Amino acid sequence: MSRRRKKSKHEEHVDESWLLPYSDLLTLLVALFIVLFASSSIDMQKFQSLSNAFNAELTGGSGFFQYPSPIPEGTHGTSDEMPEAEKTQKEHYKKTPELTAEERQEQEKLSEIQNNINAYVQENGLSQQLNTSLTVEGLSLTIRDNILFDPGSAEVLPENIQVAQEISKLLEMDISRTIIISGHTDNVPMHNDEFASNWELSVMRAINFMKILLENPNLKPELFTARGSGEFQPITSNETAEGRAKNRRVEVLIQPVIDGGQEASRE
Repeated sequence: MSRRRKKSKHEEHVDESWLLPYSDLLTLLVALFIVLFASSSIDMQKFQSLSNAFNAELTGGSGFFQYPSPIPEGTHGTSDEMPEAEKTQKEHYKKTPELTAEERQEQEKLSEIQNNINAYVQENGLSQQLNTSLTVEGLSLTIRDNILFDPGSAEVLPENIQVAQEISKLLEMDISRTIIISGHTDNVPMHNDEFASNWELSVMRAINFMKILLENPNLKPELFTARGSGEFQPITSNETAEGRAKNRRVEVLIQPVIDGGQEASRE
């Protein structure tokens, strides 16, 4: 009887062999979630630690963690950590360039020229048509097209030729500086008997304005350049009539002297 009772107890024992694959499945799921979390912000040191841990914990054989990483050694995939060269480049653009003593002196001279132009603008009530700005690129004088040209025309209005002549006197400087004359238009298509595009109109406006400036014998033609940008460098939106009027302009850029300058000889 005792033997039969023992045998029946043994037959009633629950089979627990399912626990092994179940535990393996849970382990794999945990590993999957950890990998997904780690892959969202790859750190090579953590990635290698996870690789070693998983290879040892699982079969112990070779797996995909043992293959070479597609990310080069010494680099990181996080946005906070980047290659040193990229860091240096970003820092370079963040820093405001420090001016040398000569560059500061040149900025002061351009500032004096700006003050003279601004005084002329105020005296003649042209603040709505002319304005100046001083940057590291140089001193820029912006002239609205309605003070110089009729719509669709590149000929300087006779009544405003004197304005161009006065500006030419303001460009007389003791030190030679390169001057760029740029023509700009709005985005309204240009097509008439004289000009097939805004490119041509903007170029001819710059050239005709420059011709009047160079009637001044004290200016050196070799220092002047004329160019046209058409409608492709707007300073404001072309969606409104006011914006289009601002984009139709001629710009005079007085560039700073680079590596010193030579005095301009005057006859």
